[in-house]
Amino acid sequence: MTYPSRTVRSGKDQAREQWTAERLAWLQGQAASVGFALAAVAPVGGETEAERRDGERFEAWIDADFAGEMEYLKRRDDAGQLLRKSVRTAVPWARSVVVCAMSYRGDGPLSIERAPSGSGWIGRYAWSGSRAESSTAAADGLEPLRPTDYHEVLLGRLRLLEAKILEAMPCETRCYVDTGPLVERAVAARAGIGWIGKNTTVLNQGLGSWTLLTSIITSIPMAGGGISIEAADRCGSCTRCLDACPTDALIAARQMDARRCIAYLTIEKKGPIAEDLRAGMGRQIFGCDICQDVCPWNRHAPPTTDTALRPRMELINPDLEWLAALSPAEFRRWFKGSPLHRTGQKRLRRNIAIAMGNSGEARFADRLRAWAAGEDPVLAEAARWALRQLATPVAQESEAAAAKALC
Repeated sequence: MTYPSRTVRSGKDQAREQWTAERLAWLQGQAASVGFALAAVAPVGGETEAERRDGERFEAWIDADFAGEMEYLKRRDDAGQLLRKSVRTAVPWARSVVVCAMSYRGDGPLSIERAPSGSGWIGRYAWSGSRAESSTAAADGLEPLRPTDYHEVLLGRLRLLEAKILEAMPCETRCYVDTGPLVERAVAARAGIGWIGKNTTVLNQGLGSWTLLTSIITSIPMAGGGISIEAADRCGSCTRCLDACPTDALIAARQMDARRCIAYLTIEKKGPIAEDLRAGMGRQIFGCDICQDVCPWNRHAPPTTDTALRPRMELINPDLEWLAALSPAEFRRWFKGSPLHRTGQKRLRRNIAIAMGNSGEARFADRLRAWAAGEDPVLAEAARWALRQLATPVAQESEAAAAKALC
């Protein structure tokens, strides 16, 4: 989400403003007061070697087609320049980016730990809920937390922080939560929020990688000499994330082929998922935490105390049949306002079918058979594949029916 840049007072007034060490300390205090765990500032404009390096790496990543179907990452300006290669390509007046981080480390098990038979896994960031304002949810039989979407939570806090900046420092600003013309993790690393780990996430010594990033582009330049220090790389010789990725999406340290990433496959990928990747998806039905769960820096990351991001316990190791049986109305009631609602029930069911096939549990055969005979061709194909993995007689029946329908 974004909202337009805003100019306060005159350009002459703006020219006197700079990010100094004192201003940075003030910013961090203000960010904490509105609910952010971390805040820092990075210069932009292409003047630094780090910024040029990051831009070149991003362009090479796009050129290698590692972004898959995420067309928004490939957007270019009229001159053919990638918008996300440099902040000032899309925002010429930009001189710095305020990066804020919020922890989402909900208190709960890891995806790599033993789980109930027939359960799925939803990415930890999507567990979140906040306390309902009334007892209606409890009366309806739902756990009394209403679903939350981190985009809305972060944007609300970002607006509060932006207002404080504009009041204290006349400037132009533009706020973004995941949608801006910048690679937030690269900017966060240059600001000193953390370093980019071998699993391509931003790692902070205190919070690990369980952080959500957001940014405010500003027209405020850095003071002479700058105040941001790029975070030191502390991954060392560890390769646990690379070794653990079941679909080999991490093709090298800090290099991901998103087309193989389970998070991409379950959230961004439309249509059928390549068969050679399905077994590696395991029980992941929305997002994936494996490369973070094995990271030593996350071992002692503290659970968040943020009341807007409490884990909804029903979403931790949810039963696949329960999710599969939800009607459209029930799905909306459980997930409207959450990241899962944006992805949609159709895509989630495709993922559930694959997880059922990977489960080895014959009890899912009836559900899969019904889906295999349904009108959604993507779901039907995934269900037929799952039935074959379960080696049930209905698999052959579904395949024969599908072949007959094509004749």
